[in-house]
Amino acid sequence: MSKVRNPDFMEGWISPGLFEIFETAATTAHRLFTRQDVWVERFGQDVLISFKTDAARDFALAGFKGWGIQTGFSARRIFSRFLPRQNAERAAPVLLAGDPSIPLETVVSEQGVRYGLDFGAGYSAGLFIDQRANRARVKTLAPRRMLNTFSYTCSFSVVAALAGARTLSLDLSKKSLDRGRRNFEINGLVLEGHRFLADDVLDVLPRLERRGEKFDLILLDPPTFSLGNRGRRWKVEDQIEDLLRAALELAEPKANILVSTNCTKLNARLLEQMVRFVLKTQRLGADLTREDPLPDFPPGEGAQTLWVQLK
Repeated sequence: MSKVRNPDFMEGWISPGLFEIFETAATTAHRLFTRQDVWVERFGQDVLISFKTDAARDFALAGFKGWGIQTGFSARRIFSRFLPRQNAERAAPVLLAGDPSIPLETVVSEQGVRYGLDFGAGYSAGLFIDQRANRARVKTLAPRRMLNTFSYTCSFSVVAALAGARTLSLDLSKKSLDRGRRNFEINGLVLEGHRFLADDVLDVLPRLERRGEKFDLILLDPPTFSLGNRGRRWKVEDQIEDLLRAALELAEPKANILVSTNCTKLNARLLEQMVRFVLKTQRLGADLTREDPLPDFPPGEGAQTLWVQLK
């Protein structure tokens, strides 16, 4: 799917052909429309409009009606969420259209893997769709032991577990990890052999090193900014190198490590420079690769990611 390109259609909207490809691939969570100040995502029968101005929201809403006529897709509900400048101003999506009595919890699928969402749980419903190709790579890698840091609702862990891995999911939020356990259950996975730890990643990684734990796949997808244990401030552009160094101490020979960020200060080139610098200081060789661009995302949109395969 990653090599399909969106033909000229309604500007910014995915084509009916691409929409049909998602349907055939049992993928019901994907981007529908992108512009600098607004984007539209599909989550099953629901649609979420993320906007920076009311005018942009209304523009996308009008465009969705025309796109729906062309593709034959009609939304059960339409939600919107404002995109603030500061994380502290983030709020849960609000219902624009549809039956308010329908539960805010729902389930979507991605290439047949199922994920639970909750539009009432906070700013994010529970699945970052720009990581679709990276989740597919996890499945292809079929790791034996995977460490999933900043795991949120454990979508990567689910894919790894379906491929036969034993997983350790770390996140500060116990509620997010509870939702992760639910994602395991939705996919018929037993929890035996899978650990869920609500703690600060920066505190846990040294403990894992002292215990001699090793992993053949490590995922590093930290937030741009957060507060950890004892009020410790995390800024990804300042600390991602230290995070990678700590993760390398837990990596088996020839392990794969995903380094990912949504920080606008870290473009693809700078992220690669930082990773190469850490590898050089640790005297480690590695192959660096990226997944092909997603067909429903314009170039440069979504998370910046880099795969590191140790030699």
